[in-house]
Amino acid sequence: MHVMIFGCGYSGTAIAKALSGDGVRVSGTTRSPDKMDVLRKNGIEAFLFDGESMEEGLRQALDGVTHLVQSIAPGKADPLLRLFDKDGASLLPKLEWIGYLSTVGVYGDHKGAWVSEETPCLPVSGRSKERLEAEEGWLAMGRERGVPAAVLRLSGIYGPGRNAFCNLEKGTARRLIKKDQVFNRIRVEDIGAATRFLSEHGLGGIYNVTDDRPGPPQDVIVEAARLMGVEPPPEQAFETAELTPMARTFYGENKRVSNAKLKAAGFAFSFPNYPMSLAQLWQDGRWRGE
Repeated sequence: MHVMIFGCGYSGTAIAKALSGDGVRVSGTTRSPDKMDVLRKNGIEAFLFDGESMEEGLRQALDGVTHLVQSIAPGKADPLLRLFDKDGASLLPKLEWIGYLSTVGVYGDHKGAWVSEETPCLPVSGRSKERLEAEEGWLAMGRERGVPAAVLRLSGIYGPGRNAFCNLEKGTARRLIKKDQVFNRIRVEDIGAATRFLSEHGLGGIYNVTDDRPGPPQDVIVEAARLMGVEPPPEQAFETAELTPMARTFYGENKRVSNAKLKAAGFAFSFPNYPMSLAQLWQDGRWRGE
């Protein structure tokens, strides 16, 4: 088994850890030469990929790849699909399974209602529209190649080194209040475990990879502050808060995302809700990611 993770960043590294084991070769790509050492320290064979062209070493490595995970954001078009469109079959002769990391942003705004994989997608932002097109491209590639292609729609990702504790410590945590706003989240280790589960069972199709407990974002900050024994930041009204355009678009979408399909397939989340997950992170002492 040879796993290749394109765009091996925060989620990709968690997937690499979840999939690594006896006799498994795990490779990953990065745009930055500096990050190659970080991947190698995590036991990942590192390749450079700029999204435009493939170096010869990477092309040769693809000859033996059985499991492909694509984590690179699409931009105007998915960079890998564009390259594989020309000679994908010759580049990946041993392919058995595809995993594509997408986002629950493809659903758009549903005014706080529950959404499932059957819910029509009404993406708002250009980023989410591009994701939806890429999803369709990867599902089509799976059909063409006769291999399962799984789309993992991820909610707000957090875990060691990326969480409310870190934000409180840095002084960047904000308690924004927008009436009835909720978000789902997902612990990064559960992304790794879900990818392993789907690949081991040869499952394709669309899956929401998200926790059980959508909730107001400010509640997460308050719970983390309680565990740390510090005062949470003061409440700020969303309407008058200074936000980047990207942050503001996140708040323009309000939905509760169901994970029932993935659970029905037999997957068990290790971190199904943020209170127990934050408590585990705090007690474990690895919340800074060290």
